[in-house]
Amino acid sequence: MSAASSSGARSAGGLAESTARDAGNAAVWGVGAGIGASLVMAMYAMIAGVTYQDTGFFTPLYHIASLWAAPDSMMTSMEAGMAGDMFTFTFGPAVLGAVIHMMTGAMYGALFGVIAALTHVRGAVLVLGGLVWGAVVFAFSAWIGLPVAAAIFGSGDPISNMASMAGWGTFLTEHLIFGVVLGLLLLGRRVSR
Repeated sequence: MSAASSSGARSAGGLAESTARDAGNAAVWGVGAGIGASLVMAMYAMIAGVTYQDTGFFTPLYHIASLWAAPDSMMTSMEAGMAGDMFTFTFGPAVLGAVIHMMTGAMYGALFGVIAALTHVRGAVLVLGGLVWGAVVFAFSAWIGLPVAAAIFGSGDPISNMASMAGWGTFLTEHLIFGVVLGLLLLGRRVSR
């Protein structure tokens, strides 16, 4: 083997290692950004619940928790909200809903972080890409992810029909907010480097 071909093999191996390391770093940053974006998304959903939806501030968390828990807290919160009590709180389901939501945000954030790193997206295009990613996550969740999750965990209509129960416009807006905030947080990471 000549020195040139040996050097080329080492160079290609180094490039692959560098790309894998960059993708790994991007995934880690994406996890953090996804968690942050999921929190902003949740705040929007909770404000919607207490304002124009009249279903209660914590209802979105209980709705998410119904993936693994009985939907009792969600129904109680919705009924109380419609009767004027917007802040019915049940600790366990609220925490469960928050954890599920942040884990999901972390997963989608990691995926977007890796895609952005591998495509070398920068600047305002990163934020625009986040917006598009939010729309992709909305569509995937509404028509594939949530129905499949409901079937796997036996959660039924509260999960499989989450988009229609939350309201299609609200559900879409939540996901677009998630995507924009995700892009902004990853952009902030790139700016600070």
